[in-house]
Amino acid sequence: MSARSEPGPRASAFTGTRHLVRLILRRDRIVLPIWILPLALLPASYASAYAGLYPTAAERAEYLAGTASNPSIVALLGPVYGDSIGALTVQRAGLFAAVAALASVLTVVRHTRTEEEAGRRELLGASVLGRYAGLTAALLVTYAANVLLGLLIAGGLAAAGLPGAGSLLFGAGVALTGIAFATVGGLAAQLTQSAGGARGIGLGVLGLAFALRLGGDAGGSGGAGGSAEWLSWISPLGWAPRGRAFADERWSVLLLPVLFSAAVALVAYPVSVRRDVGAGVLPPRLGPAAGALAGPFGLAWRLHRGQLLGWTVGFGLLGLVLGGAADAAGDAVQGNEQIAELLARLGGSSTLAEAYLGSTLSLTALAAAGYGIQAALRARAEETAGRAEPLLATAVSRSRWLAAHLLFALLGPVVVLAVTGAATGLSYGLSVGDVGGEVPRMLGVGLAQVPAAWVLAGLAALLVGWLPRFSWAAWAVLAGCLLLGQIGAILDLSQWVLDISPFTHTPQVLTNNWTATPLVALTALTTLLLALSLRTFHTRDVPTP
Repeated sequence: MSARSEPGPRASAFTGTRHLVRLILRRDRIVLPIWILPLALLPASYASAYAGLYPTAAERAEYLAGTASNPSIVALLGPVYGDSIGALTVQRAGLFAAVAALASVLTVVRHTRTEEEAGRRELLGASVLGRYAGLTAALLVTYAANVLLGLLIAGGLAAAGLPGAGSLLFGAGVALTGIAFATVGGLAAQLTQSAGGARGIGLGVLGLAFALRLGGDAGGSGGAGGSAEWLSWISPLGWAPRGRAFADERWSVLLLPVLFSAAVALVAYPVSVRRDVGAGVLPPRLGPAAGALAGPFGLAWRLHRGQLLGWTVGFGLLGLVLGGAADAAGDAVQGNEQIAELLARLGGSSTLAEAYLGSTLSLTALAAAGYGIQAALRARAEETAGRAEPLLATAVSRSRWLAAHLLFALLGPVVVLAVTGAATGLSYGLSVGDVGGEVPRMLGVGLAQVPAAWVLAGLAALLVGWLPRFSWAAWAVLAGCLLLGQIGAILDLSQWVLDISPFTHTPQVLTNNWTATPLVALTALTTLLLALSLRTFHTRDVPTP
């Protein structure tokens, strides 16, 4: 392992940053617009849709009381502060900050740790390149992408007729959230030796932030918050909504992501120059390659077990929060027939608390699909790092090696969703005095989400086997499913458009008339995708990085 090269006496620590920025922009000239433009254009379309659907203040007030303030929507999207077009638009676009954060983490890791893993960073470091150039270039490009996103969002909302101050505040909140998690990705890239590990750390922080924000907002209604609202204040995803765009704007809240980014950067930069190129602060543990760790499946268990444990613990805590808030959520909307009808449709139960749980548990399938994608793409990370080729040169077959990673892409969502459902049932059962009855019921709700999550994991596996250079597109599909659900809810899209997402087909198991046919169909589709993945991987080259 070569030590990090130092710039010459006349070179600064940032020498070469401008050239690296140009290189990143050229390489990402297609990827960056793919996630910037949809996120930038959709808020304005939401505003136009709300203006057409609810043109009068009375209609908006009725919508706020009947839909926008119900606990399941507040838990997912965040609080709403008022019944203006702007306030309703901001809530509906509440998940956009999380999508920008996800894209930011992946972008920074791809241009830092992935470059080192592939050996390109060491090659560039042999030239006149400053110590901070690589990390700074990746952060600058991602920061600029988020600033552009924020400006486009603000401009679109202002063009749709919304007040300029609120438009700018909302755009700034989304941009600063993305910047905060870009910095998290920069730090994560210094901690581990593999790009997969860095993505795992970054996405783990994002998942924890989302769980805290969801738990803090779960009992809130109409922006009033609840006893657990403090959880949202310690989550980077909870800061932007509390700027209260289009209400009583609180610009000072934007200082929180700025200070957070600065604090993380102050840790990331010193660490980046105190380690060798290709190494991480957290060194990989060595062998033994015998006993339980022998063979491709034992190795895969060693590589995946840490992330699987982290996701399981995090979602178990999330389930406890959701179950504990269910009773309060049901009481908060008791007597409102419109909310009762909505929750019954979303959650599959006429009981408000159970309908709330059904609707919120269905959202965890998207996050569980994220774990499945991450696990499937770990095989690609091992390949690009050059660790797959030596193994495949032995008696280990390609199918066994890839299947070992795909096993965790399937097993992970099952474990995560099962633990979430069981924890939710335990917490809710304790509140209603029926633990024995609620745990298996909520466990069933959680497991019903598994086949939909499997489909995206299977798609990621197919990309690894067939089009490995485009394996990142699995994350784009996940973001598309998330956005499609939001667009469909507000724009009343045709059913065939909604059916593109596998999550649309998950049955509501709390009802008595559900059928297992969609679950069987989704599982069959996953099986086909995995079979194609193994087949295509068996016939393509495994190049040396």
